[in-house]
Amino acid sequence: MEFVALAKALILGVVEGLTEFLPISSTGHLIIVSDLLGVNDEKGKVFDIVIQLGAILAVCWEYRARFAKAFAGIGSDPVQQRFATNLAVAFVPAAAIGFFFQSQIKAHLFNPVAVAIALIVGAFAIFAIEYWYARHGAPRVNAVDEMNWKDALKVGLAQCLSLIPGTSRSGATIMGAMCFGLSRHAATEFSFFLAVPIMFAATGYQMVKYRALFSAADIGPFVVGFVVSFLAALLAVKALIRYVAHHDFKAFAWYRIVLGIAVLAYFL
Repeated sequence: MEFVALAKALILGVVEGLTEFLPISSTGHLIIVSDLLGVNDEKGKVFDIVIQLGAILAVCWEYRARFAKAFAGIGSDPVQQRFATNLAVAFVPAAAIGFFFQSQIKAHLFNPVAVAIALIVGAFAIFAIEYWYARHGAPRVNAVDEMNWKDALKVGLAQCLSLIPGTSRSGATIMGAMCFGLSRHAATEFSFFLAVPIMFAATGYQMVKYRALFSAADIGPFVVGFVVSFLAALLAVKALIRYVAHHDFKAFAWYRIVLGIAVLAYFL
């Protein structure tokens, strides 16, 4: 039994780590895989919190120098002050909506069929945005430090769409940022940075909410899932930054369509 639990933890850790920062919906993948593994219950929600924390820390580690620079200069450096302000502004919309409507969203949309539909709809949105982006010309913002608070607010509003499971937080923020004038690289990096406050807030809230379900008996699977998620997320972040330097996001859209159709076929 312990081996089975560790194996499931490893699988879910890989799924969370690889999908959290790609525009293919980590929440959607976790709902689907958890359902297939038979762990889509209250205890599974606690496990998801732990492995999500591993993915967050992967971004913190990869961009540790950037975050350290921001903290060090927040009191005197205008560039770092603007960076911190932009993260705060972009954080608020999704955090507010998620706080007030999370229960309703989970009750009605946290199921494989809803996720599959969101995956497919999101894929066509990516195709449409890539088509528009290719013909729009040079982006207005080429680096995260060139953003202003209005750019950040627009990306924050786009992030609200990610509250629908299967939409993808990174997909909503990256595609939204590209629509609002950010380069593909700047949009991807800002999506990574924005993940830190929003995911820490969501993880902290859920840890408090489900604290009674944490048990010492689950330490083994939790550690495995956490470590694997951290390593897989670190790999995914590095790979995505290299990928966007030379490619668009259409490949992810095709993946979403194939997965969405497969899920609909299986669960219906």
